[in-house]
Amino acid sequence: MAEKRRKFDPEFREGAVRIVTETGKTIAEVAEDLGINETTLASWVSRARRAATAPADGSDELERLRRENAQLKRDNKELVMERDVLKRCMVLWVK
Repeated sequence: MAEKRRKFDPEFREGAVRIVTETGKTIAEVAEDLGINETTLASWVSRARRAATAPADGSDELERLRRENAQLKRDNKELVMERDVLKRCMVLWVK
């Protein structure tokens, strides 16, 4: 008698792949923890890695977002310094 195939929703697949990629656990360990076949998880990880290295059509958008992120980090750093200076001034003013 044939075994019934299990269906996994996309969120579960993405979560399983993230566990492998972010925690450094092996595919075998994660597969055992989640109760899924090691080969199944390996194919999901392989697909995700290929998709991550594939050239994206939105590379211009990605570059724009990187530049914007760098600018926001610089602005944030400057604002933190200004806040610290104002804190020190308030302490001196209150005394």
